[in-house]
Amino acid sequence: MTLSDAFAAATGAWSGTNGFRLMPADPLATAPATATLTLAAGGSLLTLAYTWSHPEDGAADGLLVTGPAVDGFVALWADSWHQQPAPMSMTGRIDDAGELLVTGSYAGEWGWRIALAVDGDGLALRMDNVVPASVAGEGDAGPYPVMVCELRRPA
Repeated sequence: MTLSDAFAAATGAWSGTNGFRLMPADPLATAPATATLTLAAGGSLLTLAYTWSHPEDGAADGLLVTGPAVDGFVALWADSWHQQPAPMSMTGRIDDAGELLVTGSYAGEWGWRIALAVDGDGLALRMDNVVPASVAGEGDAGPYPVMVCELRRPA
């Protein structure tokens, strides 16, 4: 499946809410969020520019750019709160349902996962931090949602 197949109908502006938490046991703090999804280069590149708000640090924004590679997709991601000043290089795939899933690593064995999908008449963006087994307590290794963004077309 191509990016254009999965996301052509989702291009444009979106708004809604974003839930954020730093640690797995923290509740999600909900705040307004926006996003603009575009396809470029004949539909071979997807860009997702988004805004959200950190509960203590305030306004934040990010950009995900992805396109096809030999085996799946490559992506470049930066976020003014999570991933800066240098962007993260990621790789991934689109599953049969049209969800884009890209992953990257930081600080050695730590990981980051971003999933983007058209969800009915909405757009769903989820970002998971992946805790390595070497630093996790019992049962705490693996991914947990840090950001859960639910977006709709503006009225």
